[in-house]
Amino acid sequence: MEKKTRGSNLERVLFATLERRRQQSTLRRLTTYPPGSIDFSTNDFLSLAQSPALRKAFLGELNTQPAQSASGSGGSRLLDGNSTYAEQLERDIAAFHGALDGLLCNSGFDANVGIFSCLPQPGDVVIYDEYIHASVHDGMRASRTNHRIAFSHNSVSAFKLAVQKCIDEDSALPTGSRNVFIAVEAIYSMDGDVAPLKEIVAVVDELLPVGNGHIIVDEAHSTGVLGPKGRGLVNALGLESKISIRLHTFGKAMACNGAIILCAPLIRQYLVNYARPLIYTTFLSYPALAAIKSSYAMLMDGRSSELQDKLFVLITLFHDLLLQLQAEEHPGLLLCVPASCPPSPIFSILSSDPRGLATFCQQAGLIVRPIVPPTVPIGAERIRVCLHAGNTTQEIETLVARIKAWVKVTRNAKL
Repeated sequence: MEKKTRGSNLERVLFATLERRRQQSTLRRLTTYPPGSIDFSTNDFLSLAQSPALRKAFLGELNTQPAQSASGSGGSRLLDGNSTYAEQLERDIAAFHGALDGLLCNSGFDANVGIFSCLPQPGDVVIYDEYIHASVHDGMRASRTNHRIAFSHNSVSAFKLAVQKCIDEDSALPTGSRNVFIAVEAIYSMDGDVAPLKEIVAVVDELLPVGNGHIIVDEAHSTGVLGPKGRGLVNALGLESKISIRLHTFGKAMACNGAIILCAPLIRQYLVNYARPLIYTTFLSYPALAAIKSSYAMLMDGRSSELQDKLFVLITLFHDLLLQLQAEEHPGLLLCVPASCPPSPIFSILSSDPRGLATFCQQAGLIVRPIVPPTVPIGAERIRVCLHAGNTTQEIETLVARIKAWVKVTRNAKL
């Protein structure tokens, strides 16, 4: 970063702030990688972004564009951006996931901000996993309640204590006159672990009056990956009737853009009236909606199921190879590998030098990303590896061999 000696006060402040990040090795930059690199980084879990079949279906959908659908959006959804095409797509997706209703949004970020900024009323409580996405935090900060409680990541006992604490401190909660919103993710994006959703539901059923606890599940990383035909964690566990809101996003395994909030019709109507990210933004264009429809068609007719199956074969292989590498107990490398194979394509490999490890892999054309504070806590630095249905066995073996080579190089450098 070029040093500036003159400029406005704003420039000096911005430069100093960025300089601190540079010195802490946490300065973010936009990057690209050359063609031919092997992808172990993107969220394209089913490799649909590279699918000729999906591309053909999408182009075909564009060619059959309804006469009432313009190529652009036309405006915000409450003005001129809505269409019968969008409304039918919502109904089809909601039915596929076994939900009562659905509301399309421009992104998962917009959806979470809309949900958590307008649903909690004054006096309501929001209990959330400490690793919940930044968009939920932004929504909570804009909400009308300041009663927010974090619980230790994926800890059912900590969650139960948080609920009990709310009840003990507020006599109105057991009467059902105040709402308790619970925010969790199906799969957490940095660790790849899965929420103990059945146990969370059991706690809500045990401690809160019927209809008083509202569980909101962000299925962003489980869409297309978990459940029959990729319907997600809630459907896989048969908990549709226990979850107030599900958020499915389309920018990961679905290989397009946008999101849908699955909920009851009354919640949908309320969000249409009060969710500012929906009200004050231009809605998805017809090509974006066509891409969503084309991608979901692959799930609905079962064409993606084979990709799901292949993905989990690769997950098991990668887990086994990581366990073997971990068993060698190389100094300076900590592998975040559970004893049982995780039901997720996201793996984190903790390291004291994630940038060095990532760069070493990238030099061999293996694209992985270093994840450092503030994205993860200090001491939890790692490289994040995402597997895809399009990866091959040889590619995974090459990645593990490269990580092993980096350990050897690093160890020899310290001798």
